[in-house]
Amino acid sequence: MLQRDHLVDLRPLRTPAFARLWVGSALAGLGGQLTVVAVMLHVYELTGDTFAVAMIAVAGLLPMIVAGLYGGMLADSFDRRSVALIAASVTFASTVLLSVLAWTGGETVWWLYALSVVNSAANSVVMATRAAIVPRLIPREQLPAAAALQGISAGIMVMGGPALAGLLVAFTGYAWTYTIDVVLMLGLFLGLWTLPKIAPEGDVVKAGLESLRDGWRFLRRAPNIRLQFVLDIVAMTFGQPLALFPAIGAVLLGGGAITTGALTSAIAGGVLLSSLFSGPVGRVRRQGLGIERAILVYGAAMLLFALVLVAAALGAFAPDRVDAESANMPLIVAGMIALALAGAADNVSAIFRSTMLQAAVPDSIRGRLQGVFIVVVAGGPRLGALYAGALAAVTTLWFPPLLGGFVILALVGVLVRLNPRFRHYDAAHPVP
Repeated sequence: MLQRDHLVDLRPLRTPAFARLWVGSALAGLGGQLTVVAVMLHVYELTGDTFAVAMIAVAGLLPMIVAGLYGGMLADSFDRRSVALIAASVTFASTVLLSVLAWTGGETVWWLYALSVVNSAANSVVMATRAAIVPRLIPREQLPAAAALQGISAGIMVMGGPALAGLLVAFTGYAWTYTIDVVLMLGLFLGLWTLPKIAPEGDVVKAGLESLRDGWRFLRRAPNIRLQFVLDIVAMTFGQPLALFPAIGAVLLGGGAITTGALTSAIAGGVLLSSLFSGPVGRVRRQGLGIERAILVYGAAMLLFALVLVAAALGAFAPDRVDAESANMPLIVAGMIALALAGAADNVSAIFRSTMLQAAVPDSIRGRLQGVFIVVVAGGPRLGALYAGALAAVTTLWFPPLLGGFVILALVGVLVRLNPRFRHYDAAHPVP
């Protein structure tokens, strides 16, 4: 019989400010996923090139890094509510323009690239600032629960968003998809607008090079925080096949845009389920060991997904033809199971990493470290898109996740062995 303490801890939602921020962020995130998947499909339709799809993420990498770092500095220098609202306004304006272009037929590949870059940069500032706000709204012992609730919202928006995007693109077109994102994004303003003023505590350092150097000096003295960043980059660089999904749906598994949405949603399904049953995760004290084991499971899941693609390439369970109208359903289901396992493992790692960062880092520097965290979380998948897209262009669609799975297992084992203190990190006595 399922015990209640196995389920997600809902105590953070008893804090009204956190609850409004959580709901608003979830609505905006759902709309954002509509646009992310729609832009991928849009570029693939215009170019027919998987590498061009991968370059959407790569093009936004440098602006996202700069915005994430600078946004973190702003969060440590000014009212965090105001910083988040301004950045959210930029995201909203760029999405409105994307919708207008789609309705008027003025969209081009370069417009899609440019607006994706603006969105990724502004979202980096919003996410870094919002993450720095959360520890000011709830007690420290509720931080793992807050991270698990974030996993629930992420799971819902990533599971519902891509699937809905695939259906909307297939049956209504791109303009309606972008427009719905505009409407849903209004929820983010509701969550942010109703927050109290949240100025950084402690010594405030003016945003600039000295502030950045101050954050870097802290990170050099924080081996546990530093290693969790490195481990996440490894996992996301070599285990992020998202850019391959449009081509997989078009030529390998079949089903076109609907398969693309289904595969992406499977990852989110794993995130959602692992968050719903995250009660035991919140009670784990050796969070460094938990991160290591979760990422090893993630690497194994990527190997399993690669084997599904190998089976598809060999024609296993294939119908008479594989295209946008005819799909290899048995292998699509198998691929979704592997990706759900990957999503669950990544979410468990994310809960531990987020809790470690928010509990072990002082408030006066939390914005800058959250900026680095967002750069890692968002930048890793972009490096992964480059890795997967470039390698698939010169080999085949199943080779990037196959090689990546082995690389993750090897590198994680070596890095943690070289830093044994990471395994003994104690959540009751957080040391960065």
